[in-house]
Amino acid sequence: MEKLLNYLLSKGPDLVAFGVKILLSLVVFYIGTKVIKWILNFFRESLERMHVDTGVAQFLGSILRILLYAFLIFSIATQFGVTEASVAALIGSAGLTLGLGLQGSLSNLAGGVLILIFKPFLVGDYIIEHGTNCEGTVVKIEMCYTTLSTVDNKRIVIPNGTLSNNSLTNVTAKDRRRLEMKVGISYNADMKKAKSIMENLLKEEPDILSDEELVVFVDELGASSVVLGFRAWVLTEKYWPVKWRMNEEIKEAFDEAGIEIPYQQLDVRVKS
Repeated sequence: MEKLLNYLLSKGPDLVAFGVKILLSLVVFYIGTKVIKWILNFFRESLERMHVDTGVAQFLGSILRILLYAFLIFSIATQFGVTEASVAALIGSAGLTLGLGLQGSLSNLAGGVLILIFKPFLVGDYIIEHGTNCEGTVVKIEMCYTTLSTVDNKRIVIPNGTLSNNSLTNVTAKDRRRLEMKVGISYNADMKKAKSIMENLLKEEPDILSDEELVVFVDELGASSVVLGFRAWVLTEKYWPVKWRMNEEIKEAFDEAGIEIPYQQLDVRVKS
């Protein structure tokens, strides 16, 4: 114990200095995180004033965050005797190792860059990714991942590499969308009367765009019914409300007019 006490007394100044360095490093790290948050907020607000696309702003912000934290940690490490040459060698070897081990992440990073350059979708668009059949509204486009919000408020995180390599549908890319619906009527029903009812319903629907083509047609002579259909144009945000409303109105109008919407049926003839 005496030797240990003498050793601690002899190394006391060094231990105190080391403890002071740790304390100062913690203070610097705390202040640095506050400064980084301020810089990121200022950067984001500057991009908003420049009307930069939201997805681009999110992507650049995530890269800037990583760079700033890396610089902060490097600055603190130099206070403990870590030289710039050592850091450079460490970064080089770590970069090679990470490059080999994180090829998927690098492909996601490249995919994020391609998404921001070619803009197949933007933040706020509703997309359907055909590789995994995931769909939802784009909430965030970050370095490696894109976040979707589904209609039932679930969050889906998709790698950018998947989005850039697979086909997808951008449902809300255009401000107008064609509405096409089909309904079957009985072979005994008055086909012309049914078409007239559908035309009148379309003309009375306020959200149908009157300056676009509106067509009612016989689509198919099916096994159990004559299939009627129509094509009309609506604003993209009105698509689903109009479709649901038209389904209900067509059913009620056909019932009132005595036009049967038949079940699937099969005629069987038995020979004696």
